[in-house]
Amino acid sequence: MVYNRELSVEYALKYALKPNPIFRYFYSENDSGGDCTNFISQCLLAGGAEMMYDINPWWYKRNNSGASTYHSWSFSWSIASSLYWNIMINTKDSLKGVKAKEERKAESLLPGDIIFYENFQNKIFHSAIVTDFSRGSPLISQHTQDLKNVPYLKPYSVKSMHFMSIYF
Repeated sequence: MVYNRELSVEYALKYALKPNPIFRYFYSENDSGGDCTNFISQCLLAGGAEMMYDINPWWYKRNNSGASTYHSWSFSWSIASSLYWNIMINTKDSLKGVKAKEERKAESLLPGDIIFYENFQNKIFHSAIVTDFSRGSPLISQHTQDLKNVPYLKPYSVKSMHFMSIYF
């Protein structure tokens, strides 16, 4: 299976500012949590990623009732650090699912690639998708603070960024 970057980016741009109502939206409480990785997982799904239910799970299930409050999902679907490690394990162990090559520079990424942000407590706390470029520098789209095609550098301090070139 090949990653369809165009479909992933198209999805990201469509739902960056107005979330897709068929998925639950995770609101941030007390500056923790949020919808960033749920949104990234939706983008990966739109680009052709296959949900994984067994080894190294990554999935989202809709409840037939229609109310998103009754949906269920894996940790790696909705938590930035869990998705990062899910991808790293898939890559290291050659498992099925989303994989990535970690790049040294943001300029090496392509639209549809993912950036994970790490804080000074060594925790990956945020994720965003590359949706365009400006003067050779990635622009990202994201949720939690819902943004579309903004510079990938954050106005707050981060310890490091993980530039992930995605493939299946």
